[in-house]
Amino acid sequence: MGNVTELLGQSVWDSNGVWVGQVVDIRVIKNRGELQQAQTICGLVVSGRRGPLLRRLTGDRQGRLGWLAELLARVFYVGCTFVPWTDVMDYSGGEVHISTTRNTLTRA
Repeated sequence: MGNVTELLGQSVWDSNGVWVGQVVDIRVIKNRGELQQAQTICGLVVSGRRGPLLRRLTGDRQGRLGWLAELLARVFYVGCTFVPWTDVMDYSGGEVHISTTRNTLTRA
């Protein structure tokens, strides 16, 4: 996969083969002090209901959140699930497979 934004909209499946939802956001941490401002993926926000509506809702071109976008994110991300990047086993072929079960994931 060339770009992590290609993860948006992909289906997420747990270790038992149960569908968790679609990726609606990618949480990253900016590494300060590096020349090219590298980013580390922290995890994925997954929705079982509102996938197409939530894609790219909350960030501007530089990845910053405005106060309105942050408020909208709190409202629209209700019921979403957070998948830590350490739990992602495979994200090739248009699907994301994780190493944990759906029940052990936390709410976003």
